[in-house]
Amino acid sequence: MTSSTTCCRRAGVRRGSPVAREDRRVRLDAPVDPRRSLVRRPSYDPDIFGQLSERVARFIGTGRFLVYMTVVVVVWVLWNIPGGPDRARFDEYPFIFLTLVLSLQASYAAPLILLAQNRQEARDRVNLDQDRDADASARADMQFLAREVAGLRMTLGEVATRDYLRSELRSLLGDLQERREPGEWEGPATGEERPPDVGT
Repeated sequence: MTSSTTCCRRAGVRRGSPVAREDRRVRLDAPVDPRRSLVRRPSYDPDIFGQLSERVARFIGTGRFLVYMTVVVVVWVLWNIPGGPDRARFDEYPFIFLTLVLSLQASYAAPLILLAQNRQEARDRVNLDQDRDADASARADMQFLAREVAGLRMTLGEVATRDYLRSELRSLLGDLQERREPGEWEGPATGEERPPDVGT
Protein backbone atom coordinates (compact mmCIF):
# COMPACT_ATOMS: atom_id res chain seq x y z
CA MET A 1 0.00 0.00 0.00
CA THR A 2 1.47 3.33 -1.05
CA SER A 3 1.51 6.47 0.99
CA SER A 4 -0.96 8.23 -1.32
CA THR A 5 -3.48 5.42 -0.81
CA THR A 6 -3.04 5.68 2.95
CA CYS A 7 -3.48 9.44 2.79
CA CYS A 8 -6.64 9.11 0.70
CA ARG A 9 -8.10 6.44 3.00
CA ARG A 10 -7.37 8.52 6.08
CA ALA A 11 -9.07 11.50 4.47
CA GLY A 12 -12.06 9.36 3.45
CA VAL A 13 -11.51 10.05 -0.25
CA ARG A 14 -11.44 7.35 -2.89
CA ARG A 15 -8.16 7.17 -4.75
CA GLY A 16 -8.33 8.57 -8.25
CA SER A 17 -11.45 10.61 -7.57
CA PRO A 18 -11.54 14.25 -8.72
CA VAL A 19 -11.58 15.40 -5.10
CA ALA A 20 -8.37 13.50 -4.36
CA ARG A 21 -6.65 14.85 -7.46
CA GLU A 22 -7.74 18.41 -6.77
CA ASP A 23 -6.76 18.10 -3.10
CA ARG A 24 -3.26 16.96 -4.05
CA ARG A 25 -2.93 19.83 -6.51
CA VAL A 26 -3.85 22.39 -3.91
CA ARG A 27 -2.14 20.95 -0.85
CA LEU A 28 1.63 20.71 -0.83
CA ASP A 29 1.80 18.39 2.17
CA ALA A 30 -0.09 15.56 0.40
CA PRO A 31 1.95 12.93 -1.46
CA VAL A 32 1.85 12.96 -5.24
CA ASP A 33 0.38 10.00 -7.09
CA PRO A 34 3.34 8.04 -8.51
CA ARG A 35 1.42 7.13 -11.66
CA ARG A 36 1.79 9.85 -14.23
CA SER A 37 0.27 9.84 -17.66
CA LEU A 38 2.32 10.73 -20.69
CA VAL A 39 -0.41 12.92 -22.11
CA ARG A 40 -1.97 15.38 -19.74
CA ARG A 41 -5.71 15.55 -20.14
CA PRO A 42 -6.95 19.05 -20.84
CA SER A 43 -9.05 20.57 -18.12
CA TYR A 44 -11.62 23.23 -18.81
CA ASP A 45 -14.10 25.15 -16.79
CA PRO A 46 -17.60 24.02 -17.81
CA ASP A 47 -19.05 27.37 -16.79
CA ILE A 48 -16.77 29.32 -19.13
CA PHE A 49 -17.50 26.83 -21.93
CA GLY A 50 -21.23 27.23 -21.28
CA GLN A 51 -20.98 31.02 -21.39
CA LEU A 52 -19.11 30.80 -24.69
CA SER A 53 -21.77 28.49 -26.11
CA GLU A 54 -24.49 30.92 -25.05
CA ARG A 55 -22.71 33.80 -26.79
CA VAL A 56 -22.32 31.75 -29.97
CA ALA A 57 -25.96 30.63 -29.84
CA ARG A 58 -27.11 34.22 -29.35
CA PHE A 59 -25.02 35.37 -32.31
CA ILE A 60 -26.27 32.54 -34.54
CA GLY A 61 -29.84 33.54 -33.77
CA THR A 62 -29.42 37.13 -34.99
CA GLY A 63 -30.14 38.69 -38.35
CA ARG A 64 -26.53 39.85 -38.57
CA PHE A 65 -25.36 36.23 -38.71
CA LEU A 66 -27.83 35.48 -41.50
CA VAL A 67 -26.61 38.49 -43.48
CA TYR A 68 -22.96 37.46 -42.99
CA MET A 69 -23.69 33.88 -44.04
CA THR A 70 -25.60 35.06 -47.10
CA VAL A 71 -22.78 37.38 -48.15
CA VAL A 72 -20.17 34.64 -47.68
CA VAL A 73 -22.17 32.10 -49.70
CA VAL A 74 -22.94 34.58 -52.52
CA VAL A 75 -19.30 35.71 -52.77
CA TRP A 76 -18.15 32.08 -52.64
CA VAL A 77 -20.49 31.05 -55.46
CA LEU A 78 -19.73 34.12 -57.61
CA TRP A 79 -15.99 33.62 -57.17
CA ASN A 80 -16.09 29.96 -58.11
CA ILE A 81 -18.78 30.03 -60.81
CA PRO A 82 -17.62 28.70 -64.15
CA GLY A 83 -17.72 31.03 -67.13
CA GLY A 84 -16.48 34.03 -65.17
CA PRO A 85 -13.17 35.77 -65.61
CA ASP A 86 -10.04 33.69 -65.31
CA ARG A 87 -8.93 33.59 -61.70
CA ALA A 88 -7.88 30.98 -59.20
CA ARG A 89 -10.97 28.99 -58.30
CA PHE A 90 -10.63 26.97 -55.12
CA ASP A 91 -14.04 25.23 -55.29
CA GLU A 92 -15.46 24.18 -58.66
CA TYR A 93 -19.14 24.01 -59.60
CA PRO A 94 -20.58 21.32 -57.36
CA PHE A 95 -19.17 23.44 -54.51
CA ILE A 96 -18.08 20.44 -52.45
CA PHE A 97 -15.88 22.54 -50.19
CA LEU A 98 -18.72 25.01 -49.52
CA THR A 99 -20.96 22.09 -48.61
CA LEU A 100 -18.28 20.77 -46.26
CA VAL A 101 -17.85 24.18 -44.59
CA LEU A 102 -21.60 24.62 -44.10
CA SER A 103 -21.92 21.06 -42.75
CA LEU A 104 -19.11 21.67 -40.26
CA GLN A 105 -20.69 24.95 -39.20
CA ALA A 106 -24.05 23.21 -38.68
CA SER A 107 -22.47 20.28 -36.83
CA TYR A 108 -20.84 22.67 -34.34
CA ALA A 109 -23.78 25.06 -34.11
CA ALA A 110 -26.33 22.41 -33.13
CA PRO A 111 -24.53 21.15 -29.97
CA LEU A 112 -23.67 24.70 -28.94
CA ILE A 113 -27.31 25.72 -29.24
CA LEU A 114 -28.39 22.63 -27.28
CA LEU A 115 -25.85 23.38 -24.56
CA ALA A 116 -27.10 26.96 -24.33
CA GLN A 117 -30.68 25.68 -24.10
CA ASN A 118 -29.71 23.26 -21.33
CA ARG A 119 -28.09 26.06 -19.36
CA GLN A 120 -31.16 28.23 -19.85
CA GLU A 121 -33.38 25.36 -18.74
CA ALA A 122 -31.26 24.88 -15.61
CA ARG A 123 -31.52 28.62 -14.86
CA ASP A 124 -35.28 28.52 -15.41
CA ARG A 125 -35.56 25.53 -13.08
CA VAL A 126 -33.64 27.36 -10.34
CA ASN A 127 -35.77 30.49 -10.84
CA LEU A 128 -38.93 28.38 -10.74
CA ASP A 129 -37.82 26.74 -7.48
CA GLN A 130 -37.05 30.13 -5.97
CA ASP A 131 -40.41 31.51 -7.11
CA ARG A 132 -42.17 28.45 -5.70
CA ASP A 133 -40.42 28.90 -2.35
CA ALA A 134 -41.26 32.62 -2.30
CA ASP A 135 -44.91 31.86 -3.14
CA ALA A 136 -45.11 29.23 -0.41
CA SER A 137 -43.59 31.66 2.10
CA ALA A 138 -45.97 34.45 1.04
CA ARG A 139 -48.94 32.06 1.23
CA ALA A 140 -47.92 30.95 4.72
CA ASP A 141 -47.53 34.58 5.80
CA MET A 142 -50.95 35.47 4.39
CA GLN A 143 -52.57 32.51 6.14
CA PHE A 144 -50.90 33.49 9.40
CA LEU A 145 -52.09 37.09 9.04
CA ALA A 146 -55.61 35.93 8.15
CA ARG A 147 -55.70 33.75 11.28
CA GLU A 148 -54.42 36.65 13.37
CA VAL A 149 -57.06 39.02 11.97
CA ALA A 150 -59.80 36.43 12.56
CA GLY A 151 -58.56 35.95 16.13
CA LEU A 152 -58.57 39.70 16.72
CA ARG A 153 -62.11 39.98 15.36
CA MET A 154 -63.29 37.21 17.66
CA THR A 155 -61.52 38.81 20.61
CA LEU A 156 -62.99 42.22 19.82
CA GLY A 157 -66.41 40.63 19.49
CA GLU A 158 -66.06 39.19 22.99
CA VAL A 159 -64.52 42.26 24.60
CA ALA A 160 -66.98 44.82 25.87
CA THR A 161 -66.28 48.23 24.50
CA ARG A 162 -66.25 51.34 26.66
CA ASP A 163 -69.50 52.70 25.19
CA TYR A 164 -71.21 49.36 25.68
CA LEU A 165 -70.10 49.23 29.33
CA ARG A 166 -71.29 52.81 29.94
CA SER A 167 -74.70 52.10 28.45
CA GLU A 168 -75.06 48.89 30.50
CA LEU A 169 -74.02 50.66 33.71
CA ARG A 170 -76.48 53.50 33.03
CA SER A 171 -79.32 51.05 32.45
CA LEU A 172 -78.42 49.17 35.66
CA LEU A 173 -78.28 52.44 37.58
CA GLY A 174 -81.67 53.39 36.20
CA ASP A 175 -83.13 50.00 37.22
CA LEU A 176 -81.69 50.36 40.73
CA GLN A 177 -83.07 53.87 41.11
CA GLU A 178 -86.53 52.69 40.08
CA ARG A 179 -86.48 49.78 42.54
CA ARG A 180 -85.27 51.71 45.52
CA GLU A 181 -87.80 52.63 48.13
CA PRO A 182 -88.11 56.19 49.30
CA GLY A 183 -85.89 56.98 52.24
CA GLU A 184 -83.24 54.40 51.34
CA TRP A 185 -79.67 55.38 51.18
CA GLU A 186 -78.91 57.16 47.91
CA GLY A 187 -75.18 57.17 48.08
CA PRO A 188 -72.44 58.95 49.94
CA ALA A 189 -73.60 62.47 50.67
CA THR A 190 -71.50 65.11 52.24
CA GLY A 191 -70.96 64.36 55.90
CA GLU A 192 -73.26 61.34 55.78
CA GLU A 193 -71.89 57.90 56.48
CA ARG A 194 -73.07 54.77 54.75
CA PRO A 195 -75.43 52.73 56.94
CA PRO A 196 -74.12 49.36 58.09
CA ASP A 197 -75.13 46.26 56.14
CA VAL A 198 -78.19 44.44 57.40
CA GLY A 199 -76.48 41.07 57.62
CA THR A 200 -73.80 42.24 60.07
